[in-house]
Amino acid sequence: MAFALSTMQLESSAFAAEGAIPTKYTGEGEDISPALSWQGAPEGTKGFAVICHDPDAPLVQNGSYGFVHWVLYNLPASTTTLDENSGQGAAGLNDMGKKGYGGPMPPEGHGVHRYYFWVLALDKATDLPEGLSLPELLKQIEPHLLGMNRLVGTYQRD
Repeated sequence: MAFALSTMQLESSAFAAEGAIPTKYTGEGEDISPALSWQGAPEGTKGFAVICHDPDAPLVQNGSYGFVHWVLYNLPASTTTLDENSGQGAAGLNDMGKKGYGGPMPPEGHGVHRYYFWVLALDKATDLPEGLSLPELLKQIEPHLLGMNRLVGTYQRD
């Protein structure tokens, strides 16, 4: 997948870019997804997908993008925000083996990890079944990718 950034802007009211993700949104807290919002989608956008992964995870498998914490798709073009603990869209399978969001929880003593939250703009609306893994989702949407951008947050276990 080509990870070329677009001019879309992605932000969260929960944490600043490159800032610490509050414990509330981690496996040590309430383990709920943070609020996200974006603007500047490319012309012709008909849908969105959202992904969160940790490229610093020690369990990264060959050919993967890191430990996948969230796969969300089937978001219509009218979506520009996700509330905290959002139930919007279709939940994909994370690397914890569950559907939906699974917050940061790096191994103890492993230091600071970076968590990449991505929003992907698509040139077609999707109606894909729930439970797709990240590779399965990317296979379906990559030909329809118009633009993307990311928000990076950090987390370290105490």
